[in-house]
Amino acid sequence: MQFLQTNGRRDRTASIPAPRPPSRHAAEAALVEHYPALVRLAHLILPPGLGRHRRVLAAHALVQRSLGRAGGGTRIGTSAGGAGSPGGTSRIPAARTGGTVDRSAHDWLRARVVRDALRPPLRVSRGAALPQAFGLRVFPRAGGTDELALDRALAAAEPTTRAALALAALEGLPPPSVVSLLRRAGAAEPEQAVEEAERLRALCSPDVAELLGRPEFDPCTVHLRPTDLLGRGRRVRLAALACGVALLAGATAGVVGRSPAPPPRSAVSEVPAGVVPVSVPAERWADSSRVDFTAWPARGDRTGDQVLIRRALAAWTGGAPLPAGAEPPSLLYAGTVDGAAVVLLHTGRGLVRYTDAGGRAGRPSMVRARADSSDVTTAAAVVLSRTGDRTRYLLAPWVAGAGRRDLRAPGSPLRALHVAADGTTEPVTDPEPYTATAPCGGVTVLQLRSSTRIVEDHAFLVADLGGLVAAHLTWTPLPTPGDPARRPREATGPLGLAAWTHSACSLGRLRDSGVRSVNRWEFAAQSLPEHAGRALWVCSRADTWDGRGQADVTLEVPGGRTVPVTTVHDTAACGRFGQDVLAGTTWSAPGGSRYVLAAGSRRVVGIAAEGAVHAGAKGRLLAVRAEGGAPLRLAGRLPDGSSLPGWASRSVQGGG
Repeated sequence: MQFLQTNGRRDRTASIPAPRPPSRHAAEAALVEHYPALVRLAHLILPPGLGRHRRVLAAHALVQRSLGRAGGGTRIGTSAGGAGSPGGTSRIPAARTGGTVDRSAHDWLRARVVRDALRPPLRVSRGAALPQAFGLRVFPRAGGTDELALDRALAAAEPTTRAALALAALEGLPPPSVVSLLRRAGAAEPEQAVEEAERLRALCSPDVAELLGRPEFDPCTVHLRPTDLLGRGRRVRLAALACGVALLAGATAGVVGRSPAPPPRSAVSEVPAGVVPVSVPAERWADSSRVDFTAWPARGDRTGDQVLIRRALAAWTGGAPLPAGAEPPSLLYAGTVDGAAVVLLHTGRGLVRYTDAGGRAGRPSMVRARADSSDVTTAAAVVLSRTGDRTRYLLAPWVAGAGRRDLRAPGSPLRALHVAADGTTEPVTDPEPYTATAPCGGVTVLQLRSSTRIVEDHAFLVADLGGLVAAHLTWTPLPTPGDPARRPREATGPLGLAAWTHSACSLGRLRDSGVRSVNRWEFAAQSLPEHAGRALWVCSRADTWDGRGQADVTLEVPGGRTVPVTTVHDTAACGRFGQDVLAGTTWSAPGGSRYVLAAGSRRVVGIAAEGAVHAGAKGRLLAVRAEGGAPLRLAGRLPDGSSLPGWASRSVQGGG
């Protein structure tokens, strides 16, 4: 196992001996000296489900209470005299020697913070007994895409894994010391936690320590925002009204004894008992580690239309009760869109869109779609209606800016997209339907920008591929020799937009196939024989909501031509769990000679070809003159000696 990289501070001990409670003065001095680091450590370990506001406050609360059992008599900072000492004067922490505090006191505080963060007290987990910030919400500043990716990975990890990563990356502890500390904190399998932390570091970034040290993960440097002012005012008024009603009820008790008449029954189809849609607070998305459909509030001009909502629920359930243990759906939208009533529900694993045109277009319709494992990008835009060649979207509440652009014209400016207060967009003209014979015209995509309340400087592309949810488009550029493997990045910059120009027309083939995201991966570049220029090997991977993937491998040659190599369905290749790729094809040079071209991804160290040619090459590129028309077979060699099967096209392609 490759041990975790640290931030440069090394603990030379093989394990941490159980520290004895320090003196009160030593504990106070250690707390003052290391308070920011201890709060950051607690914040990283605490469950993200607390929400960003309560998580920050809970981290401060745990650290502030870590002094509870330090050595000494009376509680720290208090006395019978009320000022922290018998004489009524406040205690001053013991003087520090050489600018440092007692190391054992720091170790003792750190161990208590880790233990309490792994098992937060019930009062802290429920939000009680926390430092108070009346009328304000606090949260660390938003980061960039790397910080957002790391934050999402940490949210999905176990608490002990987060603790192991924080102790190694921030505190500089070697694995044996981390294991020892976690075991004393009550972790069941500390060795496994250290291994999981190493895997998490490898998947996220080699500079996890540097990322965790940034202000985005610092609960001592926070932004302040007001709470829901309108909601707070309503609660105050309702509380006053409730008091008045209680007084009135007490005064009139016994005077009125008749029960009110039951409300009239609705003629709407019956909805099974317990099927009542829920609605999350309007600001949930800004105070949650799950920035997805679960954080969408209910919007639209008909959220109070219970008749419409009950019709949608009855159509969704078909009159059948929910399965045991199933959560009720949440209402995301209810309103009038292009003359039709539309209701959008989130059912946990998917979305349901109910549309009733009022008899003008036949019976009401309902569309279902998978939407589990969504995130800030794949839960950013939902199709509310399609009328002719125009589409109207509902954007996520965290989308702060929206525009549209043509992928076939990367140099054209971003065109503004009007978004109403409830998140609905103006109609967007769809691209022309794809056919095998029709040339590819313009390809319209949306460019959206996330609010700085969740991530800074984050813009991304989504495309309507016929589904209920718009698909996220990303780009992975060519690898740099000697550097770690690159991860997919947003394609909104000049280079990303220029790259997607070549793959834009391929999106049409993915329509109506449940695509969640598409990543264009440029895995190799190759100089063509006979000085014919430079070619680019590309694998475009489309991930669907049900987990299946499709990989399209192409060779882009000079002159703007794209040569299809192969398409592989139901594969992990070209994705996070299939990072080794080898592909080849035959190619005709401008002079008429035929060649076999092959290229592998960054870990390929050798290529062997048979069939159309019998040849081999060291490295990850092969270019030899073709010997015949037999099918091409390829095999690659990886650094560990294992073999990698290659993909090859059987057709001879025209010159470039």
